[in-house]
Amino acid sequence: MRIAVIGGSGHIGTFLTPQLVEAGHDVLCVSRGLREPYQPHDAWAAVRNVVLDRTAEEAAGSFGSRILELKAEVVIDLTCYTLDSARQLVGALIGHVGHYLHCGTIWIHGHSVEVPTTEDQPRKPISEYGRQKAAIEEYLQGAHRDYGFPATLLHPGHLVGCGWLPLNPAANFNFEVFEKLSQGRELALPNFGLETVHHVHAGDVAQAFANAVERRAASTGESFHVVSPAAMTLRGYAERVAGWFGQEAKLTFLPWSEWRHTVAQKDAEMTWDHIARSPNCSIAKAERLLDYRPRYRSDAAVRESLLWWLAR
Repeated sequence: MRIAVIGGSGHIGTFLTPQLVEAGHDVLCVSRGLREPYQPHDAWAAVRNVVLDRTAEEAAGSFGSRILELKAEVVIDLTCYTLDSARQLVGALIGHVGHYLHCGTIWIHGHSVEVPTTEDQPRKPISEYGRQKAAIEEYLQGAHRDYGFPATLLHPGHLVGCGWLPLNPAANFNFEVFEKLSQGRELALPNFGLETVHHVHAGDVAQAFANAVERRAASTGESFHVVSPAAMTLRGYAERVAGWFGQEAKLTFLPWSEWRHTVAQKDAEMTWDHIARSPNCSIAKAERLLDYRPRYRSDAAVRESLLWWLAR
């Protein structure tokens, strides 16, 4: 099949685009053409690169028609973040595409109620990003119900992969957290360190997308969580990281109202974004309908990425 991957050289596309080529598909990588994939692969030689600036094309009202011109049987959209963006593209594709796959996020959920969270639990997002993604999901499922639009939604967790820094055990991206743990220095965590984060390796997300393409009948009209087999507590995550460097984690704990003043404001805001949700999502549906079999547990995915980062 001819497959257009919008954002095909980014975090997920780095792994997905070569995987689709190896499966025998004719793959078009749609991007701004500003960067190379995070990892090299021989399959890229068979990929046709299509340079499009989505923001500019959408402002001109032409992005949907430009994607339609590619005559792809399958469109995988990894860079749609607003309802207006989804409407413009889907409006052009209705009746002209065999399968449309959208990359969502587990942030369509707010705080956890029953864990692990399943796809049928109510959407109560607590950020604008999550609200937009939840609105896109509702729109796409409505388009499937009302017009038969063949949409599939996959909702990844915190992406991990060689080439970028993982979310750390304080639930932000400050590299000093990893340094402290690797050097046996004291690290303060908020509350009791029992809030959770739920990573997923970008290669596993790619697997889920590729499987959904092959299982179109089972995946259309459905939403799936795409995460590692289990979430980690901040405390347990910190202990794992310290152990990789032969250290015992020296952890202290402070109430959120105190802890937030011990770090930079941007780090505190990032931490709050994550721990206020404390995601812990089920992959049972993806396992059952997509044959999703993640290769990485959360700690293994983080370890691979962190060691790659440190080596450079």
